[in-house]
Amino acid sequence: MAELGATSISVGVSDLSGVILDSAEVAADIAEGPEPVLGRTELLLDALCDKLGVQPDRVWGVGIGIPCPVEYASGRPVSPPLMPGWDGYDIRARFSSRYCAPVWVDNEVNLMALGELRSGLGRGHADLIYLKIGTGIGAGIIAGGRLHRGAQGCAGDVGHVAAIAERSVVCRCGNLNCLEALAGGAAIARDAQEGVAASQTELLRPGAGVALVTAREVATAALRGDTFCLGLLTDAGALIGQTLAQLVNFYNPSLVVIGGGIAQAGDFFLAAIRQATYARSTPLATRDLRIEHSPVSKQAGLVGAAVAVADELLSSAHIPLWIEHRSPHGLVCLSQATASPIESAS
Repeated sequence: MAELGATSISVGVSDLSGVILDSAEVAADIAEGPEPVLGRTELLLDALCDKLGVQPDRVWGVGIGIPCPVEYASGRPVSPPLMPGWDGYDIRARFSSRYCAPVWVDNEVNLMALGELRSGLGRGHADLIYLKIGTGIGAGIIAGGRLHRGAQGCAGDVGHVAAIAERSVVCRCGNLNCLEALAGGAAIARDAQEGVAASQTELLRPGAGVALVTAREVATAALRGDTFCLGLLTDAGALIGQTLAQLVNFYNPSLVVIGGGIAQAGDFFLAAIRQATYARSTPLATRDLRIEHSPVSKQAGLVGAAVAVADELLSSAHIPLWIEHRSPHGLVCLSQATASPIESAS
């Protein structure tokens, strides 16, 4: 399993129950392009399999999450604003060829939602939203106990919902005032950098020279009492809560789980999200609504990828296609969305 974030790569090996046997994580820049990023991912997976003694013929399936819209039927990224060079890249073919096994590719937040549903706060909830707040912002939607991907696989792309703001900011997608352009991790870091230049914050020590501020540093400074950074995160939380309120009114979940790196900024950030959400949602929609931090945020994507693969392999559509072989190894799923036949890899 692999979860590719904007700034990191996480890999893991699991059993069919979704239990992660071992995992590893390294820093990485998704904008470097598919060849270096996926090449590094393959090396990490190979090393983990060697460490665990997993033989090639024991690889039954591969699940991969990426931080962009994914056409689920083909497993290809589509017009990813954070990922130059990735548009239309055939991730499935690359990994199925390397591991000679079926491969499923999905948006990383969808997989996080599945992981939360099976192993986190989502257990016992049929309708929930997993909201990831990192470099960008995205949502995974569980409806009736099942992941809702939408017609093309891009449901939950809330980072590009227009937000109400006093200023105009151009998003990486080309539109004005997308939520993530105003309140995502990259936006928070940008606004903090401007604050440093205007001497509004002590985020960087005087005389330290030119340096780029990260959202993580902003969160750390806010926890230490930097009022400027605290204001940035509180304002971002309020904007996120206003958009979340629209989702709550429309979808009426019983649980909203907040994950991602920025979600760890502190209780004040979660409080700002909650306050704006409850203030803008209808009383009935929020009567029993819980909004909580994810307890499995670090591994939710890997767990979700494992669950997604196991669900596909053990589905009524796929079991008859590999059960006579006693293993799906050596068989490649050609179409996830339509559950079309698994055919022998060439």
